[in-house]
Amino acid sequence: MPTNEKEYNGYLFDQLTLLEDIEEVAEKENATDTIKIINKKRKQIERKLYQQPPLKNE
Repeated sequence: MPTNEKEYNGYLFDQLTLLEDIEEVAEKENATDTIKIINKKRKQIERKLYQQPPLKNE
């Protein structure tokens, strides 16, 4: 479990990186259903990452 917002954001960026790698393969294979779910997951992660107001006001 992340101990602070910076660490939590790091985990979210790691998830985005994984999605980018998976998307690269899905595009090569023309896997449209996979690309759709990747885009859905990206939106969910970005919603957490860029939420306003932030999790913790410092």
